[in-house]
Amino acid sequence: MATYSNLFVDQGSDFNFAVDLAIGGASINLDGYSARGQIRKSYTSSTATDFAISINVDDSELNASLTAAQTSVLKPGRYVYDIEILSDDVTPIVTRVVEGQIDVTPRVTTA
Repeated sequence: MATYSNLFVDQGSDFNFAVDLAIGGASINLDGYSARGQIRKSYTSSTATDFAISINVDDSELNASLTAAQTSVLKPGRYVYDIEILSDDVTPIVTRVVEGQIDVTPRVTTA
């Protein structure tokens, strides 16, 4: 079962967060895994914004990020997101590791 975590994103700002996948302080082997994640306005929305995700194998940690350009086009309001890891098997095993809501707060300052 995925961890549930709500996030706040400032519209027009770079955003990143880390997901610690260690269990009880013990690292898990993420060697060969990949990760993916998206933000959508609703679970059934056809439009999505993709996270850039890197995996720190040594620390059992995922680092997900959005650029300022990506957050600039998100309208203020509530969204849903999740992040999954995929094994490197011929038929990958997909595991959702974190999910929740994202509140995008509006920006005031523009160029």
